[in-house]
Amino acid sequence: MKIEQIRLRQIQMPLVHYFETSFGRTYSRDMVLVEVVADGVSGWGEVTAGENPFYNEEWTEAAWLIVKHYASPRVLGRELASADDVYPLLSHIRGHFMARGGLEAAVWDLQARRNGRPLWQEIGGGARKEIACGVSIGIQDTVAELLKKVEKELADGYQRIKMKIKPGRDVEDLRAVRQEFPGIKLMADANSAYTLDDIDHLRKLDDFYLMMVEQPLAHDDIIDHSTLQTKLQTPVCLDECIRSAHHAQQAIDMGACRIINIKLGRVGGFAEAKRVHDVCQKANVPVWCGGMLESGIGRAHNVALSTLPNFTLPGDVSASKRYWKRDVIVPAVETTPQGTIQVTDGVGFGYGMDMEFLKSITVREETLS
Repeated sequence: MKIEQIRLRQIQMPLVHYFETSFGRTYSRDMVLVEVVADGVSGWGEVTAGENPFYNEEWTEAAWLIVKHYASPRVLGRELASADDVYPLLSHIRGHFMARGGLEAAVWDLQARRNGRPLWQEIGGGARKEIACGVSIGIQDTVAELLKKVEKELADGYQRIKMKIKPGRDVEDLRAVRQEFPGIKLMADANSAYTLDDIDHLRKLDDFYLMMVEQPLAHDDIIDHSTLQTKLQTPVCLDECIRSAHHAQQAIDMGACRIINIKLGRVGGFAEAKRVHDVCQKANVPVWCGGMLESGIGRAHNVALSTLPNFTLPGDVSASKRYWKRDVIVPAVETTPQGTIQVTDGVGFGYGMDMEFLKSITVREETLS
């Protein structure tokens, strides 16, 4: 296939409820969507970078420039044997995995549509037709609000609760949730808020029999996590620092974690996500799919990714209505009362585009051809 056009759109979507992590609150999302066109067929991808360079070094404004000036020219007009060709074409762009991954994912969606197949089938998934869903709950103003939020998500059927934590809002918050809901699957996500000086404090997390504590130390660290894991009974899960299959192999070899979170954008798209998955599967390290407050496009891609066999833990793939009053896809992503998402057999990522709504929230658009 030959990519004839690449269309970039920046959209703004207000969140239903603010989302707070250790590095601040988010009230709305500015996202870059990528549409690739070949022979009149469009494939869609989403750049999952945040508005600010706080999760990692990427952010919306920079991602637009990277996709426009560096990633797109390496793909546009080139004859591709398959979507697998995109990752190596972009690999000499240092970093900027989310920008590269948004374009790569769009080409995978395009290929699936041209072949008349679901995206999950195109990437080699299909181990399950229902995705087990968990939720990520941001830091709330009060413990009472946190408990109310957890209760609501459990009532909606979600199978796992992830709590964002930071120094001063960790042990007591977790204790309150565990006392109120003693039998639930519970984990904590620190988003790199701690250092090895906090080992004694982090060991208190062992009291709450958590599924895992996610990325407690620096966003680019593997070595210190290997030290920390020897001091904790709680499994360490790595997120931000795993950007490739090589990083995953290093972390496993060093004993830096017992679980790995795979985010499609963080590793540059489906090709590398599958390689990370395979490394973990070979080592018997379970994986799950993390979220970045995506629109329905990124959410649908995460559903497809989660059908690979080693995604054995509930991920952050939840219903659209948790985040958006109206999504850019139709129908919106929904969960069952059992806390699952049923995998669609629709072509490509499996949902339609709400073009009327998409146009109403687009703040800039540019077509490259």
